[in-house]
Amino acid sequence: MAREPVQPAFVLVRPQMGENIGGAARAMWNFGLERMRVVSPRDGWPSERAVAMASGAGRLLDEAGIFSTTAEAVADCTHVFATTARGRGLTKPVMTPRRAMAAAREMIAAGERVAVLFGPERAGLTNEDVALASTIVSVPVNPAFPSLNLAQCVLLTAYEWHLRQADAPPERMAMARAGLATRLEVEKLGDHYEERLEEAGFFFPPEKAAGMKLNLRNLWSRMPLTRADVQLLHGIMRQMARWKERGGGPGER
Repeated sequence: MAREPVQPAFVLVRPQMGENIGGAARAMWNFGLERMRVVSPRDGWPSERAVAMASGAGRLLDEAGIFSTTAEAVADCTHVFATTARGRGLTKPVMTPRRAMAAAREMIAAGERVAVLFGPERAGLTNEDVALASTIVSVPVNPAFPSLNLAQCVLLTAYEWHLRQADAPPERMAMARAGLATRLEVEKLGDHYEERLEEAGFFFPPEKAAGMKLNLRNLWSRMPLTRADVQLLHGIMRQMARWKERGGGPGER
């Protein structure tokens, strides 16, 4: 028994340039998509230009399904999305790529077989192609210049598919060799600065000293300091204190 697919098929309809097919393959593989179908490529198949542009994603081209018509390419699908920037005079739901790929995940999880149509570079999908689809996908772009390159559109849609994964955090901290400082280390840094600034007469006038010290402590706690940051800031203050003790002037090092 054939295993049900866990991702949509991306169907390139009558693509005109091998480079764009290769670029689409590369974009798909960037985001873990590998079910490519190609309908009647203008320059024939296989395409050396597509292979050259795929740059490491050639396996998708080797395994791509090649079809004569759009209808044949989506014959086994239960839901088809069609990407288009133009109004079609057809009554269909219209979704952004983000909403469409979220819906695609829900459909596939429920056992449906999903495809996404991408039209040829020059004119896009025909009305006959779009009529085969259940839903239109429209990218919210500059209305004065709505046309997207084929590979760009594939990349954008593949990204939105990948973004729906639970293991893709919207924000993270990239650490460079040093771990984050502990609260105790930050507190000791605050002690050091407060002591030296007190000696320098920074906390003036006296009635404002408590508020100034509190603001300084709050400054340290707001900053995501690493241990290396803390060591650097300690070193700066030590060197400034030594320079002052030596009677340092503007030109002294």
